[in-house]
Amino acid sequence: MPAVTMEKHKDGDFFVDYEDKVFEDVKAEEGQKALVTFHTVAFEGSIGLVNILNAIRLNRKGFETSILLYGPGVTLGIQRGFPTLGDAAFPGHQNFADNLKKFMAEGGKVYACRFALQALYGHGEPSLLDGIIPIAPQDVLDLKLIHVRDNAVIVDTWTV
Repeated sequence: MPAVTMEKHKDGDFFVDYEDKVFEDVKAEEGQKALVTFHTVAFEGSIGLVNILNAIRLNRKGFETSILLYGPGVTLGIQRGFPTLGDAAFPGHQNFADNLKKFMAEGGKVYACRFALQALYGHGEPSLLDGIIPIAPQDVLDLKLIHVRDNAVIVDTWTV
């Protein structure tokens, strides 16, 4: 067997050049919008958290940014916790809530489909995090069409 002679990695080491940015740092032009949609289940993968972070970044770049939670995506915007709502039962338990609250505090808007909330997941509007705007199921398409009409950046995420 070949011998491994490399030193063990230690805290503070890095494997990639994280300072080498290839593309320009794009900022929004006056009035530009962005929409990030979620059709994914909370805690079923990383895309929910990643795209909330992308929405925060788009907002900070100057885009008028909205998040649409529909289908299983509404599970990202409901209150959760254990033993009481708001408590973190494990590290990262409140990642969705904490980052959605940060996004809204920085001026972003979050919409949640009422149909998915009640018909699919058995929740009502009181289950939503403060600041999330419940919308009719017909508004899901219209919100997307408004953003298409306005030539917005759209990050559309589906997981199955």
